[in-house]
Amino acid sequence: MLNLVVYATISKDKRCILKNKKIKVSRIEKLLEFLKTNDKDSFLQHALALEYIKIGNEEAARLLFNEILLREPTYIGSYYHLGKLLERVGDREKAIRVYKRGMLEAKRAGDNHSHGELMGAMEDLEDD
Repeated sequence: MLNLVVYATISKDKRCILKNKKIKVSRIEKLLEFLKTNDKDSFLQHALALEYIKIGNEEAARLLFNEILLREPTYIGSYYHLGKLLERVGDREKAIRVYKRGMLEAKRAGDNHSHGELMGAMEDLEDD
C-alpha cells in the first residue's frame, strides 16, 4: 500500500481544501520493486513505461514497450503508446509500422475498439 502524505489548508468557512498530495514512495520505485519478483510481467512493464514517459525518459519507455511486444505481441495497448512515443521523437515511419502491426494484432484478437484507435492515430499521422 502506498503511503500518501496530504497537505491541506482550512479555509475561512472551515472546509478542508486539498492543496497538494505527495506519494511517499514513487510509482516508479514501487513498480521496480514489483518487477523484482516477476521481471516479465507485461502489465507492470507497461505501467513502468508510462511512468517513464511522464518524467521524460522516453528511451527507457521505448525499450520496455519493445520488450513487451517482442515477448507478447498480443499486448495491444503497448502499440498505441509506442507509436505515440515514436511520433514525439520524430520517427514517423516507425510509428506507422507500429500502428499497422498493432492493428493486425487487434483485428486477430477481435478488438475493434483498439483497432479503431490505432487506425485513427495512424491516419492522423499520415495526414500531417
